[in-house]
Amino acid sequence: MQLHSLCIYCASSSKVHPDYVEAARELGALMARQGMRLVYGAGSRGLMGAVADAVLQGGGEVTGVIPRFMVERGWHHRNLTELRVTPDMHSRKRLMAQLGDATVALPGGCGTLEELLEVITWKQLGLYLKPVVLLNTRGYFDPLLEMFARAVDERFMGSAHAALWRVAATPAEALRLACETPLWNPDLQKIDEL
Repeated sequence: MQLHSLCIYCASSSKVHPDYVEAARELGALMARQGMRLVYGAGSRGLMGAVADAVLQGGGEVTGVIPRFMVERGWHHRNLTELRVTPDMHSRKRLMAQLGDATVALPGGCGTLEELLEVITWKQLGLYLKPVVLLNTRGYFDPLLEMFARAVDERFMGSAHAALWRVAATPAEALRLACETPLWNPDLQKIDEL
């Protein structure tokens, strides 16, 4: 699948291990080389700033999507190609998902995990059909992947739903999986009998 834009979920914390920042930079540089637009939460710090700056430094385009209250607090990146301001967090997430041809989640805190789980839920319900990839730098998502496996084992999810997401060890693999993963079959939506 040819991707023109990629929605990235990631952290704004600037206190994280340098490996996470380097992976975000590498992903941004690869995106710029492939002519892929970044769609992200418009932050200027942490992994958010690292991936955006790398895309921009590589000559790529970046669309930041951010709720008005965050702009009022000055939390937005000031040098983006485009800044889209939404009325609230819910519309921010919806717009980011619409603008990206696929989603890649980098490590992050509650906000990143919440965005990731929401888009996976949408996909499970047949409301979002695009690829979802977890960039598992430093094994960050291993506990979450164990929880997903348990949800399947305990029949809270069907075995087919384990294909809702893909897992990448490197930024290059994340981009490859985002491009190669087919659109989700909406007929596999969540039903009572798993």
